Amino acid sequence: MKFASLTLATALTGSIALAGQVGPEDVAFNDDGAIEASLTGAPGDAANGAVIVGEKSKGNCVACHQVAALADVPFHGEVGPPLDGAGSRWSEAELRGLVSNAKMTFDGTVMPAFYKVDGFVRPGDAYTGNAPEGPLPPILSAQEIEDVVAFLATLKEE
Repeated sequence: MKFASLTLATALTGSIALAGQVGPEDVAFNDDGAIEASLTGAPGDAANGAVIVGEKSKGNCVACHQVAALADVPFHGEVGPPLDGAGSRWSEAELRGLVSNAKMTFDGTVMPAFYKVDGFVRPGDAYTGNAPEGPLPPILSAQEIEDVVAFLATLKEE
């Protein structure tokens, strides 16, 4: 029953918004693409963020980025910059903006927007035969974004 309610809420709103959580359509980016305020009001869990960064079914950041802290995860990519030192290069607000929607900072980037629900260009049914209709949920939840930001903030230059 809980799953059915969650599915219905997602179908009706296009996303799941919990109390105190900023929905994908309400995110406030500054002029540089950073997001100053937490999306959840709760701190991120760096350990869970590391899992999300390395897990193929979630963020899968290692498909494009190298992360020395996740050396046990195979097949790191070379499309994006290494994430080592990310916590020294960018503030938490900048990291939050980059993970949520890097296109707000780097126009033309191929990095997916992990916290976006509209404005997509969708390939038609010709490619898969079952293209989704209606609103899409974000790739990562608000808390998962905060967890990834918490993990990336720990990656300091030595």
